[in-house]
Amino acid sequence: MQSRTTQVVIVGGGPSGLLLSQLLHKAGIDTVVLERQSRDYVLSRIRAGVLEHGFVELMRRAGAGARMDRDGEVHHGFHIAHQGQLDRINLAASAPGQTVMVYGQTEVTRDLYAARDAMGGQIIHEAVNVALHDLMTGHPYVTYVLHGEKCRIDTNFIVGADGFHGVSRKSIPADILQEYEKVYPFGWLGVLSETPPAAAELIYARHERGFALCSMRNARLSRYYIQVPLTDRVEDWSDDAFWSELKRRLPDQIGQKMQTGPSIEKSIAPLRSFVAEPMRYGTLFLAGDAAHIVPPTGAKGLNLAASDIHYLYEGLADHFLRGDDAGLDSYSEKALARVWKAERFSWWMTGLLHRFPDMSPADLRLQQAGLDYLFSSDAAQASLAENYVGLPY
Repeated sequence: MQSRTTQVVIVGGGPSGLLLSQLLHKAGIDTVVLERQSRDYVLSRIRAGVLEHGFVELMRRAGAGARMDRDGEVHHGFHIAHQGQLDRINLAASAPGQTVMVYGQTEVTRDLYAARDAMGGQIIHEAVNVALHDLMTGHPYVTYVLHGEKCRIDTNFIVGADGFHGVSRKSIPADILQEYEKVYPFGWLGVLSETPPAAAELIYARHERGFALCSMRNARLSRYYIQVPLTDRVEDWSDDAFWSELKRRLPDQIGQKMQTGPSIEKSIAPLRSFVAEPMRYGTLFLAGDAAHIVPPTGAKGLNLAASDIHYLYEGLADHFLRGDDAGLDSYSEKALARVWKAERFSWWMTGLLHRFPDMSPADLRLQQAGLDYLFSSDAAQASLAENYVGLPY
């Protein structure tokens, strides 16, 4: 059996695991990242592309923000379409000094890989059968199999950033772990196309036929979504059918001028809210999707993982560099406080804009009243903007 030692093992080589590894390395703390998939597979994932102000600052702090700052698009607002009209949330007016950055998660991951490579970061791909051991002792270790050979890493701490289906959360005993879940009765059918965006800023649309979203990755790459029943399959939707339905859910001023083209990626994502508590078990710390899932409405998933990484980085740096465990001891409480606020915001925005199958006429009128109130109240718009750009860490 191959054996090695490091200060922190990070299970999961997505953007949150890579970001933590990069931040810790810059602080002089040794890490090893274990990833089940190949690098090419990780970089093929199509994910969110709206980064909160805090995430942008973390990328810069990690020394991985140069291409983001060059190629990303700073957005000062977004639109909500309803009843055939288009209303704008002005982030600059409602949340002074705060913006969001439109920059694809794939590009974030690519930049973090480049930063780790430049520093000689230890990333082990195609590590399978990962298992976590002795988490409640001062000597935890991780075992895994690499190309048929069993390996072991002894460490001080383990960070589980391996997603909803990973091994980390499952390593916490069932009588310790409390899980909360809300499953929504619809999904998002998403299409990526090499076409100019429908508008300069994102458009969230509420329509009697269901929700729609016009987003983008850059000036030549667009990402669109429509709400669909959970029974739908990707094969049920041709490109022509998708574009036709999307245009029906948008105001004419947007739909009629939209450029369409062949899809280069098409998928359906179910919507759920999920939180696992606590986010620490002995020497194991959960981060990102391993601990929580949010509906994509409002783009909080990746950004919520970033706030976990911020708290973990600060806590681990204090432990190793200053002998102070206060940050690690309070990690779960602090992270969960922000998690639940983001869950609330994503739930609220999902409820405001989607057509639920059991909505009564009264429900529909109340939903529209919510939008009418939003655009008649500076305070309501400020609250939305404050949550959209990201609550403070």
